Amino acid sequence: MTVSAPLPDRPLSSTPSLYVVATPLGNLHDITLRALAVLAAVDVVAAEDTRHSQRLLDAHGIRARMLAAHQHNEHEAAGVIVAELAAGRQVALITDAGTPAVSDPGARLVARVRAAGHPVVPLPGPCAAVAALSVSGFAEGGFRFVGFLPAKAGARAAALRELADERAAMVFHEAPHRIVECVADMEQVLGGARELLIAREMTKLHEQIVRMPLAQTAAWFAADTNRLRGEFVLVVEGAPAGEVVDARARRVLDLLLAELPVKGAARLAAEITGAPRKALYALALERKGEDSPQA
Repeated sequence: MTVSAPLPDRPLSSTPSLYVVATPLGNLHDITLRALAVLAAVDVVAAEDTRHSQRLLDAHGIRARMLAAHQHNEHEAAGVIVAELAAGRQVALITDAGTPAVSDPGARLVARVRAAGHPVVPLPGPCAAVAALSVSGFAEGGFRFVGFLPAKAGARAAALRELADERAAMVFHEAPHRIVECVADMEQVLGGARELLIAREMTKLHEQIVRMPLAQTAAWFAADTNRLRGEFVLVVEGAPAGEVVDARARRVLDLLLAELPVKGAARLAAEITGAPRKALYALALERKGEDSPQA
């Protein structure tokens, strides 16, 4: 479908469209002029939390008809939005913070609108993952966006093992009630020397951005319980060149460590998989929580 481009003095296309609008992470000034123009011009604003988003609209003097579109009603909301578009009305989609459909509700809704043949227009702006990545110093070799890891410990550790040999920086989201367990699992699986950037409450009053080896994170959180509050973005350094132990080699090592001492398990894992023996030995020591060789 060909859609006429909006003009500077006319923010909406002549074709009814869904506008995916990025909104501030916390600081209400972090919104584009185009986003404000679109939100003021559309017929309907679909919001993750209408009460939360109303404060943003009120701050900028925008009056709009609102529709709830969150993870629990996304299917139903998508049907309503498709009907609005079919009736010739323009619709904007926003979430509580950042870019919709990126680790937030909206992906299924966007897919439904596209399947119905209606245009979907992106309005770029704040994104927590990219904001944290930009100050990490890890992004030179690209990055991999992971989002939220599984909530259960076993599944989370398994997911991290699959990511352990990723050479690019990795970006995660995490909730405050799981943050300590999450970084502990990262240290266990990825190794204490791997660097981590913790971005907490970005753009808000209590924003905190720190970078440290994973081995230091437990002490950092324990030093101040206020550090456990808020929303977190974690950026993890990619696996060092020449020291990659792939998921298969890690699995073999874990099986051998259940029966053998560290040195023997590392030697046999290297022979079986062809992975670097030195890297396997260092990983085996971390798995066992040891600082010195064990016979």
